[in-house]
Amino acid sequence: MEKVVLQATLRTVTGKQVGVLRRQGQLPAVMYGHHFDPTPIALDLHTASLALAGLSSSSLVYIDLEGNEHAALIREKQRDYIRGTLKHIDFQVVSLTEKLRADVSVELIGSSPAVKDLNAVIVTGLTSLEVECLPQFLPERFTVDISRLVKLGDAIHVRDLKVVEDVEILSEPDEMLVIVTAGAAEEVEEEEEVVEGVEGEPEVIERGKKEEEEEE
Repeated sequence: MEKVVLQATLRTVTGKQVGVLRRQGQLPAVMYGHHFDPTPIALDLHTASLALAGLSSSSLVYIDLEGNEHAALIREKQRDYIRGTLKHIDFQVVSLTEKLRADVSVELIGSSPAVKDLNAVIVTGLTSLEVECLPQFLPERFTVDISRLVKLGDAIHVRDLKVVEDVEILSEPDEMLVIVTAGAAEEVEEEEEVVEGVEGEPEVIERGKKEEEEEE
């Protein structure tokens, strides 16, 4: 992944007054972390939006603040859903020499033959995994290819993932990521057969952090 560096300036404007910064094309943000006091900063909205597009919470970025680069993780993105723009970013400053624990998302790719050939249903389990590693080795995401799921009961578990030796997955190895189950039509048919064989049985019927700095 290409190194992402964001140019930042110290921000003295806080609270509701940050609306002025946004109207000037700036993006309010805050940096905090271990051995790093919370520091309000401002970024160029257009440049930051392009650089952060598609990055996950486990993507490492570098913030250049007054000539000093700080490695950081994106901990929260606040958006204006009407305008479709970013409103505020929380960055967690990290040390490249200290291991950290983080959740990394799981992304399914490919298509399962069982869905097409057997009218099966793909059921997902864990959608993220907890890992421990140095920040520079933190995966952006885990991709799971479901094209290997060809029959009912086929599944992929945490233990099936291949990771580099610098990354330790802390989630239980036997936890399920995805499994193939029978399609809806087959389930309904089985349920009807059971009902026909039982008489007199009663029918049983079975379901963000508030923004710290608001615009005026």
